[in-house]
Amino acid sequence: MSNSGDGSMTGVDVTECTRCADLVESRSRIVNGVGPETADLCFVGEAPGAQEDAEGEPFVGRSGDVLDEALRDAGLSRADVRITNCVRCRPPDNRDPTATELEHCKGYLVQELEQVDPEILVTLGKVPAEHLLERDVAITSEAGDVVEATIGDRRQRILLSVHPAATLYDRSQRDPFEETIERAASLAGEDVGDQSRIGEF
Repeated sequence: MSNSGDGSMTGVDVTECTRCADLVESRSRIVNGVGPETADLCFVGEAPGAQEDAEGEPFVGRSGDVLDEALRDAGLSRADVRITNCVRCRPPDNRDPTATELEHCKGYLVQELEQVDPEILVTLGKVPAEHLLERDVAITSEAGDVVEATIGDRRQRILLSVHPAATLYDRSQRDPFEETIERAASLAGEDVGDQSRIGEF
């Protein structure tokens, strides 16, 4: 895929892009999604932070540890799921991506999701939820809700979740976050029953 000479994509990976001057300036690399290129379960965050930019992988910092732990508790591993972001370049000073930056990157995300074809897409935090649903989202009260939206040319079931970082600042969010991840696994058809937990007893 090539877009007006300022961005290109190979498979599910963006190989070059110069659409957002601030992001080109602040990034050290483009951070593409990780995980299977077809997956029943896909997680979408907001944008890379400093550690993600350094390592070239989404959710590898403290919030990534929270996500990995919740996946393990649901009987899954990071290798079982696709993890990506709305914006693939680190914004300056870890600020939120702008509406223009989100829009510039949306085509890449749409193409990635068309190929991955997840049963369930989990939005991690307010920004990806609002971006994909194109409406205001009260994330703490709507977390755990399943909604449908059109993304590109396909209908997609979306499970809303708080960002894993929220559990680091507000411990009361930890249990609801873990329950949402377990629900995501169940909705995606993964086995999260007693057999997957037999080693815990």
